Amino acid sequence: MNLVLKLIAGILAGMLIGLFAPDFIVQLIFTIQNLIGQLIKFTIPLIILFYIASGIASLPRGSGSLLGKTVGLAYGSTIVAGVLAFLVASNVLPGLTAGNLVEVAEGEKLKGFIDIAIAPLFDVMSALAIAFIFGIGISATNSTNLRNTLNEAKDVIELLLSKVIIPALPFYIAGVFAEMTVDGTVFSTLKTFGVVLVLALIMHWVWITVLYVITGSALGRSPIQLLKNMLPAYFTALGTMSSAATIPVSLKATKENKVSDGVANFTVPLCASIHLSGSTITIVTCATAVMLLSPDIAMPGFGAMFGFILMLGVTMIAAPGAPGGAVMSALGLLAGMLGFTDAAVALMIALYLAQDSFGTACNVTGDGAIALWVDKFAGEKGLAVEHKGE
Repeated sequence: MNLVLKLIAGILAGMLIGLFAPDFIVQLIFTIQNLIGQLIKFTIPLIILFYIASGIASLPRGSGSLLGKTVGLAYGSTIVAGVLAFLVASNVLPGLTAGNLVEVAEGEKLKGFIDIAIAPLFDVMSALAIAFIFGIGISATNSTNLRNTLNEAKDVIELLLSKVIIPALPFYIAGVFAEMTVDGTVFSTLKTFGVVLVLALIMHWVWITVLYVITGSALGRSPIQLLKNMLPAYFTALGTMSSAATIPVSLKATKENKVSDGVANFTVPLCASIHLSGSTITIVTCATAVMLLSPDIAMPGFGAMFGFILMLGVTMIAAPGAPGGAVMSALGLLAGMLGFTDAAVALMIALYLAQDSFGTACNVTGDGAIALWVDKFAGEKGLAVEHKGE
């Protein structure tokens, strides 16, 4: 929540700078914005490479069909949630955001003192390909040295994110909002922010309800009681903004729903990394809003957006377990597949971080539903004992 407060402070500071500061200060904040933006662009492929490769290489071996079912359920939940979010957002938001855009007057704009371009080592798709090749290869060969190297490289990137990039985001956001203030579009943008955040929150709860109604009905259990048992995990995630940090509480809540110890111990930590339905709802909803707010970005049709959601479900595996981690992993796809500009990326970060805790809470609550299904499959095949204590 401290990060959210800093984000709000960055937005207010950017507006004040755009309204009242002399040109020198405005150009200085634009310079800082450019430097942070270039660092983010450079880091995105590295996040995808090391996090996805490390995640695949670390998947439990010898889990057979149980592992496949867990991954399939988590990925399916993420994709369906993303598709529903796009269908709702693309039909609801245009009417709510219509007329909000203010045309920017033509003419000379203020720019930063320097304009540095830091080219990434490779693009997002290359990072994905390399990650899958090495992740699957390391898992197949059980190469301890390469696995340790990947994990250590991931730790370096996580340190960069937690100590440099995430703390610098408020300054980056301040630069973007200063630019929008100078251009005259900031107030219309903020008006849309509230609508988008409320819509995303409603869809989180709708999706959680759908998951537990279907699960409870299929398993002969009370959806209300199942959800009640998961509430401690939901509220813990609101505070931690991290699926990984909520695992102990998620495990306890899942076992309260009578999931066997072995299946819970196997499923909950795995789903904390691969099941991000709440984050996907938020990213898709916010991306739709940003495209509606950006005259230079065309709204894609369902086919193109479906392809983006399919790729997003894979990329979410690379989401670092830190506030804002999911949107950082998605930035490469937003730019590469949807044509997001630097300003659109910054808006996306601001929108996402404003409700990151609610998306994380949706993720971990949904993990409990996945665990219930996996426990059913394990019981049918007599696998629950096999995985006990993992």
